[in-house]
Amino acid sequence: MIYALFVGGSAFLVALLLGRPVIAWLSAKKFGKAISEDQPSSHATKAGTPTMGGIIIWGTVALVTIPTNLVNDRFSILLPLAVLGATMAIGIWDDSGTLVGGGTRRGLTWRVKFAFLAVLGAIVAGTAYWGLEAESVNIPWGGQVELGPAYLVIAWLTFFATTSAVSITDGLDGLLGGTAAIAFGAYAIIGFVQGQDYLATYSFTVVGALLGFLWYNAHPAQVFMGDTGALPLGAVLATVALMTGHWLLLPIIGIVFVAEALSDVIQIAYFQTTGGRRLFRKAPLHNHFELVGWSEPQVVIRLWLIGFAGAMVGIALALAV
Repeated sequence: MIYALFVGGSAFLVALLLGRPVIAWLSAKKFGKAISEDQPSSHATKAGTPTMGGIIIWGTVALVTIPTNLVNDRFSILLPLAVLGATMAIGIWDDSGTLVGGGTRRGLTWRVKFAFLAVLGAIVAGTAYWGLEAESVNIPWGGQVELGPAYLVIAWLTFFATTSAVSITDGLDGLLGGTAAIAFGAYAIIGFVQGQDYLATYSFTVVGALLGFLWYNAHPAQVFMGDTGALPLGAVLATVALMTGHWLLLPIIGIVFVAEALSDVIQIAYFQTTGGRRLFRKAPLHNHFELVGWSEPQVVIRLWLIGFAGAMVGIALALAV
């Protein structure tokens, strides 16, 4: 644990050092975010803020992980690294179509994203099942239960749902960075308790990188992570959860992500079944809270607190296996 924490602290410093030159480069390249008309009107002032800040997060993770966590036959860490690379590539592709002055070029549709995540989810599930022999679930007070081939379907659903839910949560300054850091911190502790020190180290590396990124993403944000950051966060979190066998705890540890995704699903279903009425003023949930009068920092900090509570409960349940 000492080593993992030192590595995480180092990642924080690396992200701090990377942040300013990366933001300057993004600004020079005019990678400014265009704000959708679907967003609350208060977000209009954010137009032009540099996006693709996920480069800070994942550049840090790569720079720190390669020298510190790819030794002593820790090659299992290649799976989350590969997932990181694949989702970051699709995130950059999507972000490049959502820039101010982007002309006719637009970001990827959800249909394209879902297709990509479906294929990648199948690869992750197959690799975990056949490559890492991860075919079980840890149940609080029930121990480890082998699932056999059914694990492939469950792992695919876990990957797809988590990646989508985490991506939806990205919308306010510091919201996703903070809630994701909490979730990765929880799985770092779980990995350490299991004796998977390399996984704990990797998770704390992500936590440190996120904290460094939050230095620049705190309200009012100097940079947005974009899908360059958000898509890998969800995909890597799901992969780490699957590798611990505690993927059943994801809805608790990631309670904010679940609430955000469900608010979107409920809003759409309610809108369609009632002929155009809305249950929330605007979905996802963080936009609703803004429109009922909460300030952006209030929404973010209160959802962080809920995330902390969920993480504590999730860790407690993991220790009960």
